[in-house]
Amino acid sequence: MILHTVTKGSGEALVFLHTGLQTAATDFIAQQAVFSEHYQVISPDLRGHGKSTAADISNFFEDSAQDLYETFEKLGLQSAHIVGASLGALVAIVFAKRFPAKVKTLTISGVTKQKPDNWHSLHQQDVEMQAGLLNNEEAASYFTDLHGPDWKRFIDLGKSEDWYPFNETGDLSQVSSPVLVIAGESSTNESLSAIEYRREQGNVHISIVPFASHLVHDEQPELYAEVLGRFLVNS
Repeated sequence: MILHTVTKGSGEALVFLHTGLQTAATDFIAQQAVFSEHYQVISPDLRGHGKSTAADISNFFEDSAQDLYETFEKLGLQSAHIVGASLGALVAIVFAKRFPAKVKTLTISGVTKQKPDNWHSLHQQDVEMQAGLLNNEEAASYFTDLHGPDWKRFIDLGKSEDWYPFNETGDLSQVSSPVLVIAGESSTNESLSAIEYRREQGNVHISIVPFASHLVHDEQPELYAEVLGRFLVNS
Protein backbone atom coordinates (compact mmCIF):
# COMPACT_ATOMS: atom_id res chain seq x y z
CA MET A 1 0.00 0.00 0.00
CA ILE A 2 1.06 3.60 -0.61
CA LEU A 3 1.60 5.40 2.68
CA HIS A 4 0.28 8.88 3.38
CA THR A 5 3.33 11.15 3.52
CA VAL A 6 4.24 14.69 4.53
CA THR A 7 7.08 16.22 2.49
CA LYS A 8 9.10 19.34 3.31
CA GLY A 9 12.21 20.97 1.85
CA SER A 10 14.44 19.90 -1.03
CA GLY A 11 17.70 18.04 -1.53
CA GLU A 12 18.68 14.47 -0.71
CA ALA A 13 15.74 12.43 0.57
CA LEU A 14 15.63 11.94 4.34
CA VAL A 15 12.83 9.71 5.64
CA PHE A 16 11.61 9.84 9.25
CA LEU A 17 9.67 6.84 10.57
CA HIS A 18 7.61 7.68 13.65
CA THR A 19 7.15 5.79 16.89
CA GLY A 20 4.12 3.62 17.72
CA LEU A 21 0.75 5.37 17.92
CA GLN A 22 2.22 8.58 16.52
CA THR A 23 2.13 9.97 12.97
CA ALA A 24 4.16 12.08 10.57
CA ALA A 25 2.35 15.12 11.95
CA THR A 26 3.02 14.38 15.63
CA ASP A 27 6.53 12.90 15.79
CA PHE A 28 10.04 14.08 14.83
CA ILE A 29 8.62 17.60 14.64
CA ALA A 30 11.81 19.38 15.74
CA GLN A 31 13.97 17.26 13.46
CA GLN A 32 11.69 17.78 10.45
CA ALA A 33 12.04 21.53 10.90
CA VAL A 34 15.84 21.43 11.21
CA PHE A 35 16.61 19.05 8.37
CA SER A 36 14.07 20.37 5.87
CA GLU A 37 16.41 23.34 5.43
CA HIS A 38 18.91 21.12 3.61
CA TYR A 39 17.09 17.87 2.78
CA GLN A 40 13.86 16.72 1.24
CA VAL A 41 12.25 15.46 4.43
CA ILE A 42 9.69 12.72 3.86
CA SER A 43 7.55 11.57 6.80
CA PRO A 44 5.09 8.72 6.19
CA ASP A 45 2.28 7.53 8.41
CA LEU A 46 3.08 3.86 8.97
CA ARG A 47 0.51 1.16 8.24
CA GLY A 48 -2.57 1.58 10.45
CA HIS A 49 -1.41 4.96 11.75
CA GLY A 50 -2.84 8.37 10.94
CA LYS A 51 -4.07 8.55 7.36
CA SER A 52 -2.42 5.28 6.27
CA THR A 53 -5.45 3.15 6.99
CA ALA A 54 -4.98 -0.62 6.76
CA ALA A 55 -7.29 -3.52 7.45
CA ASP A 56 -4.48 -5.93 8.35
CA ILE A 57 -1.60 -5.37 10.80
CA SER A 58 -1.00 -9.03 11.64
CA ASN A 59 2.32 -9.12 9.74
CA PHE A 60 3.14 -5.55 10.59
CA PHE A 61 6.91 -5.29 10.09
CA GLU A 62 7.14 -7.23 6.84
CA ASP A 63 4.10 -5.45 5.39
CA SER A 64 5.35 -2.05 6.58
CA ALA A 65 8.68 -2.57 4.83
CA GLN A 66 6.81 -3.42 1.63
CA ASP A 67 4.58 -0.37 2.13
CA LEU A 68 7.65 1.84 2.36
CA TYR A 69 9.12 0.29 -0.78
CA GLU A 70 5.88 0.92 -2.71
CA THR A 71 5.82 4.48 -1.40
CA PHE A 72 9.39 5.01 -2.63
CA GLU A 73 8.35 3.74 -6.04
CA LYS A 74 5.33 6.06 -6.10
CA LEU A 75 7.48 9.05 -5.14
CA GLY A 76 10.21 8.10 -7.61
CA LEU A 77 12.84 7.74 -4.89
CA GLN A 78 15.87 5.67 -5.87
CA SER A 79 17.26 5.78 -2.33
CA ALA A 80 17.12 7.79 0.87
CA HIS A 81 18.57 8.30 4.32
CA ILE A 82 16.29 6.38 6.70
CA VAL A 83 15.72 7.46 10.30
CA GLY A 84 13.43 5.61 12.70
CA ALA A 85 12.66 5.61 16.41
CA SER A 86 11.18 2.72 18.41
CA LEU A 87 8.48 1.10 16.22
CA GLY A 88 9.70 3.16 13.27
CA ALA A 89 13.26 1.94 13.86
CA LEU A 90 12.09 -1.67 13.76
CA VAL A 91 10.39 -1.02 10.42
CA ALA A 92 13.55 0.74 9.22
CA ILE A 93 15.69 -2.30 10.07
CA VAL A 94 13.42 -4.68 8.16
CA PHE A 95 13.26 -2.28 5.21
CA ALA A 96 17.06 -1.94 5.12
CA LYS A 97 17.46 -5.72 5.09
CA ARG A 98 14.86 -6.35 2.40
CA PHE A 99 15.75 -3.40 0.17
CA PRO A 100 19.40 -2.46 0.88
CA ALA A 101 19.82 -0.58 -2.40
CA LYS A 102 17.16 1.88 -1.24
CA VAL A 103 19.08 2.87 1.91
CA LYS A 104 21.87 5.48 1.81
CA THR A 105 22.23 5.48 5.58
CA LEU A 106 20.26 3.96 8.45
CA THR A 107 19.72 5.70 11.79
CA ILE A 108 17.85 3.89 14.57
CA SER A 109 17.04 4.63 18.19
CA GLY A 110 14.99 2.94 20.87
CA VAL A 111 16.07 -0.55 19.75
CA THR A 112 16.96 -3.63 21.80
CA LYS A 113 19.22 -6.07 19.96
CA GLN A 114 18.47 -9.32 21.78
CA LYS A 115 15.76 -10.46 24.16
CA PRO A 116 16.90 -9.41 27.66
CA ASP A 117 16.66 -11.76 30.62
CA ASN A 118 13.99 -9.55 32.19
CA TRP A 119 11.92 -9.34 28.98
CA HIS A 120 8.86 -10.87 30.66
CA SER A 121 8.88 -8.19 33.35
CA LEU A 122 9.50 -5.38 30.86
CA HIS A 123 6.73 -6.63 28.62
CA GLN A 124 4.26 -6.80 31.51
CA GLN A 125 5.04 -3.19 32.37
CA ASP A 126 4.32 -2.17 28.78
CA VAL A 127 1.05 -4.12 28.74
CA GLU A 128 -0.08 -2.43 31.94
CA MET A 129 0.84 1.00 30.61
CA GLN A 130 -1.01 0.37 27.35
CA ALA A 131 -4.05 -0.88 29.25
CA GLY A 132 -4.03 2.45 31.02
CA LEU A 133 -4.47 4.19 27.68
CA LEU A 134 -7.63 2.22 27.03
CA ASN A 135 -9.01 3.20 30.43
CA ASN A 136 -8.07 6.85 30.05
CA GLU A 137 -10.99 8.53 28.29
CA GLU A 138 -8.99 11.59 27.24
CA ALA A 139 -6.10 9.52 25.84
CA ALA A 140 -8.46 7.11 24.07
CA SER A 141 -10.27 10.02 22.46
CA TYR A 142 -6.96 11.55 21.33
CA PHE A 143 -5.77 8.37 19.64
CA THR A 144 -9.17 7.76 18.06
CA ASP A 145 -9.06 11.23 16.53
CA LEU A 146 -5.50 10.58 15.34
CA HIS A 147 -5.88 7.08 13.90
CA GLY A 148 -9.57 6.20 13.84
CA PRO A 149 -11.29 3.62 16.05
CA ASP A 150 -9.05 0.73 14.96
CA TRP A 151 -5.95 2.04 16.80
CA LYS A 152 -6.72 -0.33 19.68
CA ARG A 153 -5.55 -3.21 17.46
CA PHE A 154 -1.99 -2.18 18.23
CA ILE A 155 -2.67 -2.59 21.95
CA ASP A 156 -3.90 -6.12 21.27
CA LEU A 157 -0.89 -6.84 19.07
CA GLY A 158 1.48 -5.76 21.83
CA LYS A 159 -0.03 -8.15 24.37
CA SER A 160 1.98 -11.02 22.93
CA GLU A 161 5.51 -11.38 24.32
CA ASP A 162 6.58 -12.41 20.82
CA TRP A 163 5.56 -9.17 19.12
CA TYR A 164 9.12 -7.75 19.14
CA PRO A 165 11.16 -8.81 16.07
CA PHE A 166 14.35 -9.91 17.82
CA ASN A 167 15.01 -12.13 14.81
CA GLU A 168 15.53 -8.90 12.85
CA THR A 169 17.22 -6.69 15.46
CA GLY A 170 19.67 -9.41 16.49
CA ASP A 171 21.73 -9.15 13.33
CA LEU A 172 22.41 -6.12 11.11
CA SER A 173 25.06 -7.79 8.97
CA GLN A 174 22.78 -7.57 5.92
CA VAL A 175 22.86 -3.77 6.18
CA SER A 176 25.94 -2.60 4.28
CA SER A 177 25.20 1.14 4.35
CA PRO A 178 26.50 3.33 7.20
CA VAL A 179 24.46 2.81 10.38
CA LEU A 180 24.00 5.12 13.35
CA VAL A 181 22.55 3.67 16.55
CA ILE A 182 21.41 6.26 19.11
CA ALA A 183 20.44 5.28 22.66
CA GLY A 184 19.47 7.14 25.80
CA GLU A 185 21.81 6.45 28.71
CA SER A 186 18.87 5.64 30.99
CA SER A 187 17.80 2.75 28.74
CA THR A 188 20.35 0.15 29.78
CA ASN A 189 19.32 -2.57 27.32
CA GLU A 190 19.30 -0.13 24.41
CA SER A 191 22.68 1.36 25.35
CA LEU A 192 24.24 -2.10 25.65
CA SER A 193 22.66 -3.03 22.32
CA ALA A 194 24.29 -0.03 20.64
CA ILE A 195 27.68 -1.07 22.00
CA GLU A 196 27.19 -4.66 20.79
CA TYR A 197 26.23 -3.47 17.30
CA ARG A 198 29.42 -1.38 17.18
CA ARG A 199 31.59 -4.31 18.30
CA GLU A 200 30.13 -6.57 15.62
CA GLN A 201 30.18 -4.25 12.58
CA GLY A 202 32.61 -1.68 11.32
CA ASN A 203 29.92 0.28 9.50
CA VAL A 204 28.04 1.00 12.75
CA HIS A 205 28.46 4.26 14.68
CA ILE A 206 26.87 4.82 18.06
CA SER A 207 25.86 7.70 20.29
CA ILE A 208 24.80 7.30 23.92
CA VAL A 209 22.85 10.46 24.76
CA PRO A 210 22.81 11.72 28.38
CA PHE A 211 19.63 12.57 30.24
CA ALA A 212 17.51 10.53 27.87
CA SER A 213 15.83 7.14 27.76
CA HIS A 214 13.74 5.38 25.09
CA LEU A 215 12.52 8.38 23.09
CA VAL A 216 15.84 10.16 22.60
CA HIS A 217 14.64 12.29 19.70
CA ASP A 218 11.84 13.66 21.86
CA GLU A 219 13.73 13.99 25.15
CA GLN A 220 16.90 15.54 23.69
CA PRO A 221 15.86 16.92 20.28
CA GLU A 222 18.79 19.30 19.86
CA LEU A 223 21.44 16.70 20.75
CA TYR A 224 19.71 14.14 18.54
CA ALA A 225 19.69 16.56 15.58
CA GLU A 226 23.35 17.45 16.15
CA VAL A 227 24.44 13.80 16.18
CA LEU A 228 22.28 12.90 13.19
CA GLY A 229 23.49 15.91 11.22
CA ARG A 230 27.15 15.06 11.78
CA PHE A 231 26.51 11.44 10.80
CA LEU A 232 24.79 12.40 7.56
CA VAL A 233 27.51 14.87 6.58
CA ASN A 234 30.32 12.40 7.33
CA SER A 235 28.66 9.47 5.60
